[in-house]
Amino acid sequence: MAARLVRRCCWRHFGAFVAAPSAVPASLLAPAGKVAMARALPQPPFASFHTSSPSSWADGFSVKEQVEDSGNPEHKMIRELIETATSPQELFQLTKHHALNSNQASLIITQLSRLAALKNLETESILQDECFQEVLSIMDSQISRVWNNTLLNLLKSLYSLGVDRNRREMQSVEQEVLWRLRRLTFRQLASLAEFFAVKQVKESRLLNEVIKKLELRWTELEGTRTVVALMSKVGHISPALMDRLEDKALELAEQFSPEDIRKISLALAYQNRRCVPLLRALSYHLIQKHSELSLNVMLDLIFAYGKLNFHQPQVFQKIATDLHPHVSTMTPIEVTRCIRSFAILKWLNLPLFEAIAQYALDNTNQLSVTHLCSIILSFARLNFQPSGIEDFFNMVHELLQGQLDSLEPHLLTDLVWSLCVLQQAKAPYLQRVLAPDFHAQIRGDQSFRAQNLRLRLININAAARLESPSYQGPFLPVEMLSTMLPVGEKVTLLQSSLREALAGVLGRQDNGRFDVHTIYGWQIDAEMVVNSENKPLPLKDFAAPHLLYSEGTKPLPPGARRVAFLRWEFPNFSNRSKDLLGSYVMARRHIQAAGFLVVDVPHYEFLELKLERQRTAYLKDKLNKVMAKEMAS
Repeated sequence: MAARLVRRCCWRHFGAFVAAPSAVPASLLAPAGKVAMARALPQPPFASFHTSSPSSWADGFSVKEQVEDSGNPEHKMIRELIETATSPQELFQLTKHHALNSNQASLIITQLSRLAALKNLETESILQDECFQEVLSIMDSQISRVWNNTLLNLLKSLYSLGVDRNRREMQSVEQEVLWRLRRLTFRQLASLAEFFAVKQVKESRLLNEVIKKLELRWTELEGTRTVVALMSKVGHISPALMDRLEDKALELAEQFSPEDIRKISLALAYQNRRCVPLLRALSYHLIQKHSELSLNVMLDLIFAYGKLNFHQPQVFQKIATDLHPHVSTMTPIEVTRCIRSFAILKWLNLPLFEAIAQYALDNTNQLSVTHLCSIILSFARLNFQPSGIEDFFNMVHELLQGQLDSLEPHLLTDLVWSLCVLQQAKAPYLQRVLAPDFHAQIRGDQSFRAQNLRLRLININAAARLESPSYQGPFLPVEMLSTMLPVGEKVTLLQSSLREALAGVLGRQDNGRFDVHTIYGWQIDAEMVVNSENKPLPLKDFAAPHLLYSEGTKPLPPGARRVAFLRWEFPNFSNRSKDLLGSYVMARRHIQAAGFLVVDVPHYEFLELKLERQRTAYLKDKLNKVMAKEMAS
């Protein structure tokens, strides 16, 4: 450290006495025909050093470059002319009136790139200009004498101008950068990697080498800006580098601004990296230190958390509360993006959802059918019914009138399914998706998406039969009602515990069925028939209209009732709530409408009981209460 400080002071005080490189005879730099040897010579200790002043960081020139300019008035004048030029013609004039060196030629190319970007100039005309070819030739002839930062800016400028990568001058610059990688600072490497990532440069040996250097030298990483930039722009290229960046981000979590947290969260989301320690740290500091968040930050954060399935109730509550005043000024895209993210996270905030329902009523002309579908799907997922339900769904039906045929089949199915969840599906919707020509397109298709569509059509068919008495058809054919059994589905603790406890309730094995797949698309965990005295009866001989193929044909005895045990796992509920999600509410309704008495077995009650006899007693008590309620009604 002391040696570096002394070195820096020496160059500051004695830099004026150092001869500019352009004034040194070429014969002293390298013997004729051995230019490559000059590249192999060790670089002076100041070449990779940067001053700590803000201006030096901004322009990216090293101390040695500043010494060159200050020691040679002509070089300083040329640099100023280059920097103040406002057109390519002014830059090209310099080639006619001055003997340029490689550094100056590189600066001209960099300034040309800046002007082309700022003024939207046609780069093809610049590349074909004879003066540009001359500048390229000067730069290439002495490429080994171009300073590091100038060389990096030159490479970026050549890419920006669209110079052919197979051109000799381009390959010469890339090779020179490749040779100097070990002498570049971490910040220079990071800048180069960011540029390549943004430009989407693929199959580049240089990019691969830069990434390797970053992976090896990650301990030199300092400052939040570089961490954020690398995570958001370069992290997806190298999982190993992303691991290091996550560790560094966790270390610097306290220093990140809300904008930094937004960018990191999005980077994790787009790369599907669910780094829980980092997400927890970012969430903690977001709550503790940042009371006010911008609209973009809130929308992107809730999107990222939803994509990563990361649940942080304090952050959700804060964002939902802070978003509520903004709803009236948001665009339809922002509204739908917001509500879909909350729906994915299963977070129901009543004031926010009421405000969105009112927004839909107030901005009917701005909402497209797709926007409206997103709102309905989100409401259905959380089983949310607006307080002004009649006005809201009148508006929905009016907007959807005549628009069903314009919707993609999967979106149309999801829309009608969601309306069934909310009990708002009218006959035209049902007829459209249950028509033979609609479901004929998925017959024989074994893909996951087609099977999911088929299951939803079965649910819609059940809603049409069980909840729409006035609906006359069409319905799905019998061969469409069989559901594919899930392959390799893991048995949960609640599922196995429930089956063990039911043995004491059923008495005999033939008194019940387990894992019953109904023609309504819903699964019953256990089914039994009880007589008027609440005693189980054998199932085999009785007709089972809820099954695709029934074992028996006898009707139930007078006073006998079918009972369905439905277990409700943690994912079946809204976040931090005991309210079922919309699909499970509809499942429960359909099973009840099919003639079953439903015994609910939620995880938060059943798993609290540790002994099997306690669980058996719990089930018997629940069964007795359901029967008593049925008799009372």
